[in-house]
Amino acid sequence: MTILKPSDFSPRYLKTLLLTACCLNTGVHAPAFAGEPVMATRAATSMTLSERNLRAHLSFLADDLLEGRGTGQRGGDLAVRYLETQAALVGLQVLPGNKVQGYRQAVDILGSQTLPESQIRFFASAQQWMPVPGKDVVFGSSGGRQNVKFSAPLLFVGYGIHAPEENWDDFKQADVRGKLLVMMVNDPQPTAEEPQRFGGAALTYYGRWTYKFEEAARRGAAGVLLIHTDASAAYGWNVPQTSFSHERFSLPGMGNPLEGWIQEDAARQLFTAAGLDLDQLRQQAERRDFQPVLLNATAQAEVHNSVRQVRQYNVLGMVPGTDPVLKSEAVIYSAHWDHLGIETDANGKTQIWNGAVDNASGSAALIEMARVAVRQPTRRTQIFLWPAAEEQYLLGSATYVQQAPWPLAKTAADLNLDSMNFVAATKDIGVAGSERSSLYHSAVKVAKAMKLRIAPSVPDLGGAYFRADHFNFARVGIPAFNVGSAVFSGDGHFDFDKAPQEVYLKKMRDFKQDYHTVRDVYHPDWDLSGMLQQALFTLRLGQEVGNDSKMPVWNPGEAFGKIPRQ
Repeated sequence: MTILKPSDFSPRYLKTLLLTACCLNTGVHAPAFAGEPVMATRAATSMTLSERNLRAHLSFLADDLLEGRGTGQRGGDLAVRYLETQAALVGLQVLPGNKVQGYRQAVDILGSQTLPESQIRFFASAQQWMPVPGKDVVFGSSGGRQNVKFSAPLLFVGYGIHAPEENWDDFKQADVRGKLLVMMVNDPQPTAEEPQRFGGAALTYYGRWTYKFEEAARRGAAGVLLIHTDASAAYGWNVPQTSFSHERFSLPGMGNPLEGWIQEDAARQLFTAAGLDLDQLRQQAERRDFQPVLLNATAQAEVHNSVRQVRQYNVLGMVPGTDPVLKSEAVIYSAHWDHLGIETDANGKTQIWNGAVDNASGSAALIEMARVAVRQPTRRTQIFLWPAAEEQYLLGSATYVQQAPWPLAKTAADLNLDSMNFVAATKDIGVAGSERSSLYHSAVKVAKAMKLRIAPSVPDLGGAYFRADHFNFARVGIPAFNVGSAVFSGDGHFDFDKAPQEVYLKKMRDFKQDYHTVRDVYHPDWDLSGMLQQALFTLRLGQEVGNDSKMPVWNPGEAFGKIPRQ
């Protein structure tokens, strides 16, 4: 790709590009794209989404000009400016109250970039070993800590889970304060006697790395290292490697003095030096009677960070409801605008993580959906939300629910779009996560009207439900799910309109190798019919919720349903 330098972005050049993009919905000298207009449904409908508009928004948001839309970077600022311009252009209204300024909601976060002089060293059985950062271990600090230095014993705590409802406690009564915790990712596996423990084959939130970092912080640990395997993490080493090589962000007061990952082979070397068998300890950790194991080892760590305060923005606007009573309630459509940004290494090589699929696709779709929704309001208010800093632990959506500009008790649902179908139209639609609530029944109704089947459910082995912005809404009791993600649902169950099936399935599967790499770029020859279809399904589902006399509810026994909405 052609890499543009900051000096190439003159004010006139930026203004020209932004104005050109803004013309897309006005019909003024817009670039011509084939396939305009496109009916993104298998059945007749009055809702027409424009392939031309969607493609133009997508190609612009994924362009090198926006430098990967990085949190705290120039490209992120450009993305925000573009989105709020589009929100105004399509006719979204500003939300009432003082928690937003225009189309923006401030997200105040702390950025930490781990400096090269940071190091961790292990001492075990008179041996000393320094793992290679990036290759053997990745680590950093969060919460705005500039300099961290400590010596701490290592404590293996199995999965690092405390789950009273599962009668499970990996910590027992161990005092973990001041210790460096070593944990497995994922959660305890099902057994013949308990096939549904911890969700059976599916991953629960207890298995997510975010929970484990949170639990370590709650208990006052010196830090936490997660043992990485591709199978247990559901992604390769490149994902944490990429994450920790970039600036990492957190809300004030969050996180641990040290948190990171250690490669399985490196962990095995450490445990062997401490006179322990890692595989044997893993087997013990599958039992309820597991006891934390103090390693005959000590860690000496120094973490030095460049820390800065950053203000980012969620972008949001609304279509007011038409019903005198129900307009006080809202359905939210969300899609994060950020990706991993731009970086120049010590050798002067510049790389851009464009994030075309993840998530210029969802951001672009939301603009086009909003254009149509303005012309077709529902009884309830519809809110279009582009959260910031999703790639930084869902911080934008976390800020939204913490400082909710619309009452959470009056929020019917959140329908999230993240990493959309860029391959081709399908005969089915993925609704994984909707089965937790009555949203599933609404989804079935909409799918039937569009002559689509509901895609077969597959176990959520990677914990996809907990990895996107809708999860923060679920955590506060609002029914929510991610609609038909191409990345996390691309395991071979999509039924494409085109043949041969295997060719299209391979495109989707292959993207998993491009996920969170510089290869996630926009291709002009992409068939966007599947993206249009997914966007239209989401809009029609939101309008079904928006017009229903009752708000969606969680299924009986669902843990999220026990959370009172504030």
